[in-house]
Amino acid sequence: MSTRKDRLKKLVKVQEQLKALHETRHATFLAAAGAAEAEARELVGHFDQADSLSALFPDLYHRRIAQAVVRQEANLASARQEASLIAAATARTNMVERAYKDVRNRDERERSDRERLDIIAQKRTHE
Repeated sequence: MSTRKDRLKKLVKVQEQLKALHETRHATFLAAAGAAEAEARELVGHFDQADSLSALFPDLYHRRIAQAVVRQEANLASARQEASLIAAATARTNMVERAYKDVRNRDERERSDRERLDIIAQKRTHE
């Protein structure tokens, strides 16, 4: 049978892994948003160049720029959502960690009290 302390210790580990997952996803979405922004800027930069194919295919350039901007906005929205999930995971992790520390400290106090009682009992039997 696992003790409450053991279960809380495992739960802290799971919560930390969940938080790390959300942090990784957040970073991935931010990187994708940055890549989409860079693509849009590059396409805009090429659009006005004389040797660009934008004069032949302006609709294609506009569509690709618009798609890059839409991807950027979607990734930023996903990153904001992950940021809120990170905050929630952090709060849950902190709560579980506090509970684990409380149980661990209580167990330590109870063990210390038992040891003192054993010492007192041993002294009484030797007197």
